[in-house]
Parts: sequence; structure tokens; C-alpha cells
Amino acid sequence: MRIALGVEYDGARFSGWQCQVGQRTVQASVESAVSSVADHPVTIITAGRTDTGVHANCQVVHFDTSALRTPYQWLRGVNTKLPDDVSLLWVKEVTADFHARFSALKRSYRYIILNRRVPSALLRSKVCWDHRKLDVDAMRTAAIALVGEHDFSSFRAAGCQAKSPLRSLSQLTICESSNWIWFDMAANAFLQHMVRNIVGTLTTVGAGDRPEHWPAQVLAARDRTQAGATAPPGGLYLTSITYPENYALPTHTEPTRYW
Repeated sequence: MRIALGVEYDGARFSGWQCQVGQRTVQASVESAVSSVADHPVTIITAGRTDTGVHANCQVVHFDTSALRTPYQWLRGVNTKLPDDVSLLWVKEVTADFHARFSALKRSYRYIILNRRVPSALLRSKVCWDHRKLDVDAMRTAAIALVGEHDFSSFRAAGCQAKSPLRSLSQLTICESSNWIWFDMAANAFLQHMVRNIVGTLTTVGAGDRPEHWPAQVLAARDRTQAGATAPPGGLYLTSITYPENYALPTHTEPTRYW
């Protein structure tokens, strides 16, 4: 039997998603909790890894099990075993051809910036603080060149293990309200640090340190050293994973009601 899960987590106290010896990771926490409820060892497959300090509104994972449990029993049982910075949102039995990573059509991220002179004492690990006055219109103009299918070598981490730097960025929108600025990005897949490197490059334009046409030049260079600094991880959220409709997975991040 194959089970899919929607997982929410605060990444501030985790060393990323993937299991690492001697480190606290989201994968290890979820595998331990699910294995306890299944009463046998379980390996969790994820839609995409997140780095240290990165959060998720709805990560999607799957696992195989011989244990017979109702969706509510999985949900309630696993949540009682998880630490307080991880929570299951929903549980869905899926067909054997479903794969959390390979069946995904699109990944979506949001990056949040608090743009004011002073930092937040309450949200220091939940958003990125930038004291510079950022020009949102300039960043929107600069972002246009990045949308579409491109070689994003200039925006990948040095240690990125992806075989190809080609990615199709279908959305890159920038919104603002009061002291808040947020970037919404969607793509078929992302390279390691790709969102944070794009944000770091666009905020360099927003701060007036580079012209609006600069990100297009960075993209064309295919050289990470030409781009801006990597934005901090605390402002980044994996917001959703999109799958073919035939799997009938929940499309929202609100916990499923089982009553």
C-alpha cells in the first residue's frame, strides 16, 4: 500500500530535509514517527529537499507500508509522535504508480522580506530582514528576463547535484504591502539555492546597486560568481507541489477534516 502525506514544518531548528548523521532533519523526524505508527521501518520519499532553515507550508511525501490504518489513524498517530515544529496536514492512499518526486508537475515557493530599518524580534527565523529601501518596480522589470526555460547555472549552488541546469520557471511575481515584500516562484523543478540566489540578485537591483538589465546578463553568463549573494534561508517557504488531477491529492494546505 502506498500512502501520500502533506507535511508542514518550521525549518529553523532543522539541518534541512535530508537525513544526515548526527544532525536533526525533517526526514528523520517524519520517518521515525511514521515507522512507530506503522510498527515497521519506513522510508519516506519527498517531492523535493529543502535546505537548513527553510520552511514548508505543504511538503508532499510518500511511503509504502503493509500496515492497515485509516487516514485519520495515520494523521492522529503520526502527529502525536512528531516534534512540535512538524505536522501532518493530510493523508491519502494513492496508487502504486504515484511518486512524490517524479509525479510532480510543479513546485512553488514564496520568499518573504521584511523591508524596514529595524529587524523583527518575533519573526527573526521566519522572514528575511532587509534594511535597504527596495524598489519593487525595478525588481519586477529585472525579473522578466528570468521567466521561461533557461540554463540557470548562474543561480545554482556550487554543490548542486542536479544533472542539468535547465529549468522552466513559469512564475516569478513580486508583491508588496506596507513593510512586506514577497516573491512567488513556480517551476517544474528548482536547482539547489535557486530561489534564494534569484532573490539575492533581484534585491541587489532593488537596492539600486545594479541596473535592471543586470539579471539578464547574469543568466546569460551561466556563472554563479556573477550573481548576487544567496538570500538567507529563513524567508523561504515551499508552498505547494502540483500533481496530475488523477491522483486527487488535496490542493490546499489546510488540514483535512476527518469528522
